[in-house]
Amino acid sequence: MSGDTREPPGSDPGHEKRVHEAFDDLHAGLGERAEEARQELEPLRDAAARRSGAEVKERLESVRETHGWLYEELVKHPKVAALIDELALWGF
Repeated sequence: MSGDTREPPGSDPGHEKRVHEAFDDLHAGLGERAEEARQELEPLRDAAARRSGAEVKERLESVRETHGWLYEELVKHPKVAALIDELALWGF
């Protein structure tokens, strides 16, 4: 037995709220670049809130290819990175 007592994200009623707070925090930190990133961030936020790991992965890959700077911001932001890690842990 692994001893891991964490539950998958689908059972976390606060997940959607945490996703929106994390992306709001990221958006605030981007400053003027936030408007440029909005088109990429909104679908990614929605996919993460729905716990759609496959869509999150697809959108992250797209962001990495088209907006390298935004991908770097996503993965270095503590709250967003934690959410991505959580989705990956539960079957991204």
